[in-house]
Formats: sequence, structure tokens, C-alpha cells
Amino acid sequence: MSKLDEMIRELCPDGVEYVKLNSVCDIYDGTHSTPNYTESGVKFASVENIGNLYATRKYISEKDFKKYKIKPRIGDVMMTRIGSVGVCTVVDRNEALAFYVSLALLRPQLDKVQSRFLKYAIESIHGRKELRKRTLINAVPIKINKDDIGKVTIPLPPIEIQSEIVHTLDNYTENVVKLQNQLTAELTARQKQYTFYRNKLLTFSGNEKAKIVKISLGDIGPICMCKRILKSQTNTVEGVPFYKIGTFGKKADAYISKETFDEYRSKYSFPKKGDVLISAAGTIGRTVVYDGKPAYFQDSNIVWIDNNESVVLNSYLRYCYELKPWKASEGGTIPRLYNDNIAKAVIAVPSIEEQKRVVSILDRFDAICNDLTSGLPAEIEARQKQYEYYRDKLLSFKEHKNELSD
Repeated sequence: MSKLDEMIRELCPDGVEYVKLNSVCDIYDGTHSTPNYTESGVKFASVENIGNLYATRKYISEKDFKKYKIKPRIGDVMMTRIGSVGVCTVVDRNEALAFYVSLALLRPQLDKVQSRFLKYAIESIHGRKELRKRTLINAVPIKINKDDIGKVTIPLPPIEIQSEIVHTLDNYTENVVKLQNQLTAELTARQKQYTFYRNKLLTFSGNEKAKIVKISLGDIGPICMCKRILKSQTNTVEGVPFYKIGTFGKKADAYISKETFDEYRSKYSFPKKGDVLISAAGTIGRTVVYDGKPAYFQDSNIVWIDNNESVVLNSYLRYCYELKPWKASEGGTIPRLYNDNIAKAVIAVPSIEEQKRVVSILDRFDAICNDLTSGLPAEIEARQKQYEYYRDKLLSFKEHKNELSD
């Protein structure tokens, strides 16, 4: 039996009382008026920066702040009451802070409930259910009224048990943050290492033995794009995926008919399986290797070179594109990559055998970075779910019945 189990068995043999928040907290909300922001002064918090109240770049004047009746202090719990209701942060600085109506301030009676226990209890599965019952989901935006927050119930074990639960959950969250920082540092190091070797390999720095020629991309093959598709030819329900610059490399949100796809693919330019597609607008130079499956691509914004692989392999070309060898045109509203910009770009091209060697090395580096990139959020998500499981388990008490009414 754990120390916590022993404490609960000893101190709460008949269960734990569930109490309304307004019986253990004073509850306030922030200003309902959009303030006059200043370049400096008192920081102004809202739902946008609940994760770090003092990270805001918004300020109000000291004069306006003096009008606030309620000023956050160490130990107060700030909670979102608009949008994603119920996200909490404990105020841990003795620094002036103004706050908007999107946040509620809960000032706990510390002889009854600890600040961090209050945060964990509100964010637990029981707390979320209590909030959900009282949240106005038809409001725009979704919100919970200040008075309804006070009706939310939480378990209230003795302070000794609260302290043990807080200690356990704080340690767990600290370990999760450490792991996240370690994984992020590892990913950053591997990406720097990959970039260094990619640049070295593709410029053949220090490799005097490799026989290199400099070739303009325009000499490798013609620059191609798909036939223009009109908006009237698309739908949002079914058909062949039509990728625009905004969905390039993501999930398509538009489709064209199979008949149009078959006709345009047979009559006009269309990529071969393995061709490297390039984004020519927005975030310039992103690449997608065409996998041969039915798909269509927005003209002029998504292009490719119909290159001769006896001279340059597509797989080698994709890595060359990562070096951004072109100069984009920046005269318009957004930067663009015109065909002429691509055609004039120059890359170093070794023999086919040397290209294969370079690609095999970079593929291994790329696989490592991709594994870390995809594994990092998955690992963090798994740790978060594990934390939520233990938090909810620790905060699930047998209820000692009392007279409660909504």
C-alpha cells in the first residue's frame, strides 16, 4: 500500500466530502472592457496566454490598473472561462497583472484548499464534467458564467492528503517537461547534424575525387505544371484530390471529377511517379515526391522538372532543392518562384553512382530525423495521457455524503 493510500485509509475512512468552489474560494472575473493598450506598464493577461500569464506583450497603464478592484496575487488560480473552459495556472509571481474577462480568478482559502490541488482538481475528469454541465455551449464564444463556476464541486480531502497528491503530480509533470526538453534537444542536434552533412555532401566540400559539373536546373529538363483547374470544376465532397498551395503536402480539401482528371492527365503536362513537386508560392521550395496515386495539382503554384534521370536522379534532386538554389521574386504581395527563377538555379551534379551514394547517406539521416520528429509528439502525447490517468486516479475519492444542492 502506498503512503497516499495509507493516509486516505487513516484520515478518510468514510470517504471525502465534495464541496462547491464558492465555499472554499472567492471567485472574480477580469475587466469586461477592452483596455487601451500601451507599449509598457502593467502586463495584461487573457485566455491567449493562460500557459504563461507573464509572457503577454500587451500592457495597460499604471493609471488604468489602479482602477482594478481585484489584483492577482501569489497563490491565486487563474482559469479560462471562455473557449477551452477550465485550463488553470497558479499565480507564482509577486508582480502586477491585469486580466481580461476571458479569465476567472479563484482565490482559495488556503487553510481549506491548496492552490495547486485546486488546479489539479478542476482539470481532473471530475472537474471537467462539473464544468461541462454548467458551460454555455450555445454561446458565442462558449463560456461559463462566474456564478456557475462557484457551483462546481471538487473533492476536499485533508490538507495532508492534498499536499501528497500535489507532490506526486508536480514530480510527474516535472519529469514530463524534462523528457520533452531532452527529446527536443536531441531532435535539434540531429537536425543540425543532418544539415551540416547535407550541405557538405551536396557541395562536395573536401571531396576532390568526385567529378562534379555545375548544371542549371533549366538544362535538366522542362519546368512543368498541370493544366489550370477552375473553381467551378472543383467540389469539397468527392473525386480525385486537388491540391492547392495551402494543402500542398497535407490533406486535400477540394476534388475534381475522375473524368476531368483522366482527360487532363492524358492531354496536358502531368508528373510521373517519383517526380519532385515544388511549391512556387507561399512557403517557397517545399517538396513532395509524387507517389503515382490519382491526384491533381494547382497550376503555377505547384511545379516540377520533367528531368532525365540518366543525368540527375529525382532522389538526388529532392535534396538539392533543400538547399534553395534559386532566387525568388519578391516584388509582389507574396514571394513567388517563377519558372525563370528555377531554370537559372545551378546545382552540383556528380556521376549517377556518386548521386546514389549521397542519397543513401542522406536518406539514413532523413529517416532518423523523421523518426524523431514524428516520435516526439507521440511520446509527449503518451506521457500526457499517462499523467492524466494518474491525476484522475489520484483525485477520484469515495464521496462522504453531505447535503449539497445546485
